[in-house]
Amino acid sequence: MRDFLKIFPWVKPYKTQAILNIFFNVLAVVFNLVSLAMIIPFLRLLFELDDKTYAKPEMAFSVQTLIDYFNYYLSHIIQNNSKTNALLFICGIVLLVFLFKNLFFYLARYVMAPLRHGVAKDLRNTLYQKILRLPLSYFSEERKGDLMSRMTTDVNEVEHSILNALILVFREPVHLLVFLAFMFWISPGLTIFVLLFLPLSGFLISKVGASLKRASRKGQKQLGILNAFIEESLSGLRIIKAFNASDSRSDDFQNENEKLYNVGKKMLRRRDLASPLSEFLGITVVVTVLWYGGSLVLNQQSALDAESFIAYILVFSQMINPAKSLSNAVYHIQQGLASMERIEAVLDAEELIKDHAQAISKGEFIKSITFDNVSFSYEEQQTIKALNFTVSKGETVALVGPSGAGKSTVADLICRFYDVKDGGILLDGEDIRKIKLKDLRNLIGVVTQQAILFNDSVFNNIAFGIENPSKEKVIEAAKIANAHNFIMALPDGYETNIGEAGNKLSGGEKQRITIARAVFKNPPILILDEATSSLDTESEQLVQEALNKLMQNRTSVVIAHRLSTVHNADKILVIKKGELSESGTHPELIQEGGLYKKLVEMQALSTS
Repeated sequence: MRDFLKIFPWVKPYKTQAILNIFFNVLAVVFNLVSLAMIIPFLRLLFELDDKTYAKPEMAFSVQTLIDYFNYYLSHIIQNNSKTNALLFICGIVLLVFLFKNLFFYLARYVMAPLRHGVAKDLRNTLYQKILRLPLSYFSEERKGDLMSRMTTDVNEVEHSILNALILVFREPVHLLVFLAFMFWISPGLTIFVLLFLPLSGFLISKVGASLKRASRKGQKQLGILNAFIEESLSGLRIIKAFNASDSRSDDFQNENEKLYNVGKKMLRRRDLASPLSEFLGITVVVTVLWYGGSLVLNQQSALDAESFIAYILVFSQMINPAKSLSNAVYHIQQGLASMERIEAVLDAEELIKDHAQAISKGEFIKSITFDNVSFSYEEQQTIKALNFTVSKGETVALVGPSGAGKSTVADLICRFYDVKDGGILLDGEDIRKIKLKDLRNLIGVVTQQAILFNDSVFNNIAFGIENPSKEKVIEAAKIANAHNFIMALPDGYETNIGEAGNKLSGGEKQRITIARAVFKNPPILILDEATSSLDTESEQLVQEALNKLMQNRTSVVIAHRLSTVHNADKILVIKKGELSESGTHPELIQEGGLYKKLVEMQALSTS
C-alpha cells in the first residue's frame, strides 16, 4: 500500500478531475442500484403481490419515502388505467435510469482522461529534466537504452497499469459500498454472512499480486537490457558489418530476447489468473449465499420475502464484476509499481553537479582561469594529480600529451561536468563551484572531436540553445566557420534537415557546423578538444582556418593530438599521467628536449 501511495503526489495537480470522477461514479452506481432494485416492484406487480397505496406519503428525505412515493404513483396508474400501463411505467423508469447510469459512467471516464495522460506527461517531463541535470558520471554506469526504456515503456506501463487501475480504485469501492449498504438494508444477517468470505478472497488475490510485481520488475529490467542492445547495434552497425559479426550479434540478441520472452510469459500467466480466480471466488460466495439465503426463505426463518431475496441475489451478483475489476486493478497496480520503482531510481539519483547554496552570478570573464593544486579521480582511479597552471585572458593554451594523460578531463573540469576532488579551479579568483552553473557555461564555448549535432535544420543547429536567433548572425557565424558555401549548396540551404547526428553531412562539414555554433554563441572562453584529429587533410585545413578565426580575441584552451596545430600557442602544457610535465612555448619545449620534443619527432616520423 505504501508503494501505491507514491503515485499520489503525481495525481495531486489533477485532484479536481479525481474528485469529479468520484462524484460521477457515485451517481452512476446509485442509478445502477436503482435499476436493479426495480426488480422488486416488477415482480410484485407481475405476481400480484403488491399492496396498493392510495394515500399520498408525507415528504421526507429517506429511501423509504422514495419507495412509498413510487408505490403511490404505481397504485394510481393501476387504478386509473391497467397493470399493462403500470408495467410500461416501470420499463420506462428502468430505461431512464440506465440512460443516466451510462451517462455518469461516461462522464467519470471523461474527466479522468486529463489525469491519466497528464500524469504520464509530467513523469516524462520530470524524467527528461532530471536526465539533463544528472552528472556525466551517471551515464558511464547506466545504459542509454535502459534509460530510454524507463522514459517510454515504464512510463506507459505506469499509465496503463497504475492510472487505469486508479479509475477502478476510485470507482469500484464506491460501487461495492453502495451495493453493500443496499444489501444490509434488505438483510443485515445475510450480508454479515457474505462478508465472512471476503478476507479469504483478498488473501489469495494479494499472494498472486505480489508474485506478479516481482515478475514485472524482472520483465522491465530485461526490456531495458534489450533496448540498450538494440541502441548499441544501431550505433555500431558499420563495425558489425565490417567484422562479419552479424551472426554473433544476432545470437546474443536472440538470447536476450528469449529471456524477455520467458519473463513475459510468466508475467502474463500470473496476470491472466486474476480474472478467473476472482470470478470463481465470487461465484463460490454467490452459490453459498443462494444456498444459505434460500434455506432461510424456504423454511420461513427470516423476514426476507422471495422477491426481496431475488433482488438481493441480483444486486449481489452485480458485485462480482466490481470485485473482479478491483482484484484485476490490484494485479495491474503491482505490475505498474515495478515500473514506478525503475522511474524513481532515476528521479532519486543524486545530482552531484548543482549550484552552491550561495552561488553568485557572473556575466563576464575578466582576468584568468587558474588550476590551484587540482586533483581528480574517476571512482578509484586518479586521473589528475596536484595540477597547477594559469590561463590568462586572451591567451591560447594548448594541452598535449599521451592518450589517457587527462587532457580531456581538464576540459571537463573547466566546464564543471565533474567537480574536482581536491584543490580548486578559479575563474577571476572565484571558485567555479560558487558560480551559478548557467552563468559559468554561458562564458564557455566547446568544440569537441566528435561533432555532436541534432536531427534538425542547419539553422537550428547553429543557433542551438539561443532564444530568438537572428538569421543574419547565423549566416555571419557560418561564414566565419567556412560553412556558408556548402550550406547554400544544400537542398533547402539553412533550413535543410541534416539527419540524425548530422549524418547527411561529411565529417568536415559537420565539424564546421559545430564551429559555427561556437562562433554564434560568441563566448569569451573557448575549449577545443582535438577538434581536427578525425578529419582528412583537406577538411582539416578548412576547419583549422575556421578555428583560427574563432580563437581571435578569445581565451582558448586547445587539446591537441596533432601537435602541428599548436606551434603558435602562447603556452603549451605537457600532461603526463595527470601531472604537469613541461610548460612553455613550442621553441622553448623543443629546446628542453623532453617529452614534448619526443612527441613532435614521433609525429614527424609518422607523417614523413
